[in-house]
Amino acid sequence: MKNIAIIMGGYSSEYKISLISGNMVFKFLDKTKYNSYCIHIFKEKWVYVDENNNEFPIDRNDFSITVAGTKIVFDCVFNAIHGTPGEDGLMQAYFELLEIPQTSCDYYQAALTFNKRDFLSVLKPYGIKSATSYYLNKGDVIHTEEIVTKVGLPCFVKPNKAGSSFGISKVKTEAELPIAIEIAYKEDNEIIIESFLDGTEVTVGVINYKGEIVVLPITEIVSENDFFDYEAKYQGKSQEITPARISPEMTKKVGDIAKRAYELLKMKGFSRSEFIIVNDEPFMLEMNTIPGLTPESLIPQQAEAAGITLTNLFDNAIQLALK
Repeated sequence: MKNIAIIMGGYSSEYKISLISGNMVFKFLDKTKYNSYCIHIFKEKWVYVDENNNEFPIDRNDFSITVAGTKIVFDCVFNAIHGTPGEDGLMQAYFELLEIPQTSCDYYQAALTFNKRDFLSVLKPYGIKSATSYYLNKGDVIHTEEIVTKVGLPCFVKPNKAGSSFGISKVKTEAELPIAIEIAYKEDNEIIIESFLDGTEVTVGVINYKGEIVVLPITEIVSENDFFDYEAKYQGKSQEITPARISPEMTKKVGDIAKRAYELLKMKGFSRSEFIIVNDEPFMLEMNTIPGLTPESLIPQQAEAAGITLTNLFDNAIQLALK
C-alpha cells in the first residue's frame, strides 16, 4: 500500500474550491491500493487532517507526519491546490528538492502557465493565436485612452496570475476601467487587459492517460452571466455542454492546438485549456494545470464522457507520477 498525500487549500481565494477538489480525490482514490492523507496547506499551517478533524503538523524538512508516535512518509503527492503555492510551481520545486513524486507538471511549466502573459507569449511564435492584450504592473500610470485604443471596448480586465475567475471584470466603457483594474489588483500585482472575443467558448482537457497524450471530449461553455465568472463556474449559472456543439473539423482543430501546446511545453499531469472560437479561428485564453476536480468541474465531466471513471483518472495520475 502506497502512502499518498493529497495536498489541498493554498494561499489564494481559490482555497475553498481546492478543499472540495482534494476531498473528491480522497473519496475516489482506490482504498485497496493507497493509504490516503488529506493535507491542508495554508499560510499559517501545514497539517494532516484526519477523518475526525484532528490536526497533525507537517515536518517541512522531509514532508512527513507523526501520528500516535509513528512517523509516516509519503510515496507520492496528489496536488489539488488551485492557485499559489500549488499551481504556480512553488510546491512542485519543493517536492523536486525532496525527491517526492507529485501528480502535476514540473515547476517551470507550472510557473509559466500560471502567468497568462508569459504563457501566451511563449506559444505565439508557434502560430497559436490569442486576444490583443495590454499589460499593467501595480504602480504603473493608467492611461485609459491608450488601453481602449489598443484593445477596444468591451474588454476584459484580469489578474495575470489567478484562477477561478476571481478579480475578472468585463468593461464596457472607458470610465469603468479604473474600477476594474482596482478589483484585479486585489488578486494580483500584475494585470492583463484583453480585447473582447465574440464567439463560442470551449474548454479542452488534455491528459497523459496510460502513457499516451489524450484529448478529452471538448466542453462548450454557455454562461447565463456576462461571461464565465465565478458564479457561472461554480454556482450553476452556466450550461456546460459535452461534447461541444462544434463541427468535427473544428473539434479536431481545437483539440490539436491544445495537444500541441501540451507537447510544446513538455507538460505532465492534467491540463485544461480555454479557447474562444471566432470566425472558425480558435484563440487561446489560458491553460490550467490544476483544474477543478469537483463533481461540477469540467475535467471530471470530460473524463466521464470519455468513459474514464474518477477512480481510474486519479489512479492514472498517481501511477504516472510514480513512474
